[in-house]
Amino acid sequence: MHILMLTSSYPKYVGETTAPFIESIAVALVRRRHTVHVVAPYHPDVRRAPVEYGVRLHFYRYAPHRALNVYGYAESLRADVGLRRAALAAAPFALAASLRTLWRLTRRHQFDLIHAHWVLPNGAPALIAARLRRLPLVVSLHGSDVYLASRGWPLALGAAAIFRSAGAVTACSCDLYQRALRLGAPPSRTTVIPYGVDAHAFRPDPRASVQVRAELNLPSEAPIILAMGRMVYKKGFTYLLDALPHIRAAHPCATLVLAGYGDLRDELKERARRLGVADAVIFPGQLPRDRAARYVAAADVYVVPSVRDDAGNVDGLPNTLLEGMGAARPVVATRTAGIPDVLTDGVHGLLVPERDPAALADAIVHLLNNRDRAARLGEAARRRVLEELSWDVTAARFEEAYHRAMT
Repeated sequence: MHILMLTSSYPKYVGETTAPFIESIAVALVRRRHTVHVVAPYHPDVRRAPVEYGVRLHFYRYAPHRALNVYGYAESLRADVGLRRAALAAAPFALAASLRTLWRLTRRHQFDLIHAHWVLPNGAPALIAARLRRLPLVVSLHGSDVYLASRGWPLALGAAAIFRSAGAVTACSCDLYQRALRLGAPPSRTTVIPYGVDAHAFRPDPRASVQVRAELNLPSEAPIILAMGRMVYKKGFTYLLDALPHIRAAHPCATLVLAGYGDLRDELKERARRLGVADAVIFPGQLPRDRAARYVAAADVYVVPSVRDDAGNVDGLPNTLLEGMGAARPVVATRTAGIPDVLTDGVHGLLVPERDPAALADAIVHLLNNRDRAARLGEAARRRVLEELSWDVTAARFEEAYHRAMT
């Protein structure tokens, strides 16, 4: 099958962690003997070869001025809540350039379908190209696009029109699926396809604990509580910081490592200072993929405190959750978005209510106090990843969606 993908984010270089799931989907499809071309916007930091891991990459330039190179790559939204003015100014140029690139590629190559990631903004140019070339259209939803579509009736009408024209619509969680249906996605053509995880990259590693503690200058007895992700409201890191004084009361040497980048980093540092726990929080920044895997494997407790933020935005299915499960870490996560789809409370980890620092603290302390149970939960989480949540399984589900769209 010859697949043309349109996305607004892609890892800028090997090991970079912007939308790694897009690359993972494409590579898994290549492993299954499909031809995959990926179209993505240019970014000044992009350092990719034309073909990597068998995926053919096409980065289109769109900005008439370098100040407008803010389209995609998690840079269009401020803290994932409000659109940046520069992104609004760049959008018409980027949409036109993406359509031109799709048109050029479909003239040069014979494709079986066009696959658009994020109904907004990529559904419209993908739909136009698909109609002009008489190709099936598949649309995949990842969270922020459905949030944007629900913010006003013009965007909602646009998303609904794209849904009606798509041969298949996929959502990465049941929550996202239900929200898409409310926006007009047809139930008969909409399905849930959870993300996968690379269980070889994210795996148990007994050496990681010593390596990461040496890197962070932590004593061997200091428990590491790890959370990773972009520093935006929906990740819920403020509530994890609020839980830390209670955790430190039970485990005075416990250290929270908050890895990632984003608009709220300075705000989170200030919050830690006001709570009196600044000396117990480490912000290592955005970690390359291999280093991130090492940090995950070193964690005594791995936390995914996602929330539905005040603007209504929420994760689809956090990749970081699956990475912690793949590494057999004892996980504490909130009961929100797609998290309960893949993690059963008391079986693969512990689920707590969102926005509840006391519940987060109690669950984390429980796992630090009960290492045998923590290990059993982590082992069960990895088994689920190996059996049901690999990228090969995800790719096979996308194949089914493609066949439905083509019939």
